Amino acid sequence: KGKGKQYLFFDEIQHVNSWQEAINAFRVDLDCDIYITGSNGSLLSGDLATLLAGRYVELHVFPLSFKEYFTFHKGSPETAYNLFLDYVKDGGFPLVSLTNDEDVKQSIKQGIIDSVILHDVIIRGNIRDESAITKIVDYLMSEVGNTISLRKMANTMKSNGDPISIPTLSTYLSLLERAFIFYRARRYDLRGHKILNSKDKFYIVDTGLRNTFINKSPQDNFGHQLENIVYIELLNRGYQVDIGQYDDKEIDFVARKGNEIIYYQVTLRLPDDSKRETDNLRFIPDGYKKVVLTLNMLDQGMVDGIQVKYVVDWLLGK
Repeated sequence: KGKGKQYLFFDEIQHVNSWQEAINAFRVDLDCDIYITGSNGSLLSGDLATLLAGRYVELHVFPLSFKEYFTFHKGSPETAYNLFLDYVKDGGFPLVSLTNDEDVKQSIKQGIIDSVILHDVIIRGNIRDESAITKIVDYLMSEVGNTISLRKMANTMKSNGDPISIPTLSTYLSLLERAFIFYRARRYDLRGHKILNSKDKFYIVDTGLRNTFINKSPQDNFGHQLENIVYIELLNRGYQVDIGQYDDKEIDFVARKGNEIIYYQVTLRLPDDSKRETDNLRFIPDGYKKVVLTLNMLDQGMVDGIQVKYVVDWLLGK
């Protein structure tokens, strides 16, 4: 506009040299609002953070949540479960939802993976060994929801003829995190109130990418895929999420937001001959909310004072 407030929009601005100085100049010289998007965690680091300290708001944008996916596909109570299975298989990238052609869906997801790995990891990290990154991505996607040991990963790659040092492996993992393709969930000692420097888990931003990249059935490792979706949903709702450790018991997720703390266990169904899912929560000696999320609608209710919710309803905000 010639007069009045200006609105400036910049997409993927990190590809422009010295963009931080230009943005700061616009901010100083114009009466404007400035909107910047980028696909790498280093976007608001370094120079820009110094220049704009206290003058910007950062928002993380995720793929479609299941609630958004459900709304877009005009879901109903009768179709909710099957839509959820489609969501696990296809993921939440909007472009994927705009087509019903399976080959096109696969092509779109493969293109997203290739773009992220090439532009935000290999080029940005100045990596010469592209095959190493690809194999690390394959390993992490196959092990979603499992504890990751850098030493074990390095030994696995070495035994497969791809020797890599642990420091280099750690650097590559950081690049994948900054590209927002993987999220690291750290283990929190509930008794000692501290983060444990081992036994992290990695979750992928979108299960559709995982199922395309490793080329396996969406039912493969389905319990951990369910866990992955709950983890990303909690991040999307604004929670800080850790893996809980209480003595020898593991709590799937400890979700914190302000003064609110909620403990979550995630399961395909409550086992008939075990109370492990609820007991892991029941023995935590505090009064914070404790919830088990299950994919079996018949499990809903209260078990020993622990609320059991149908995960599809929970994802829909019910």
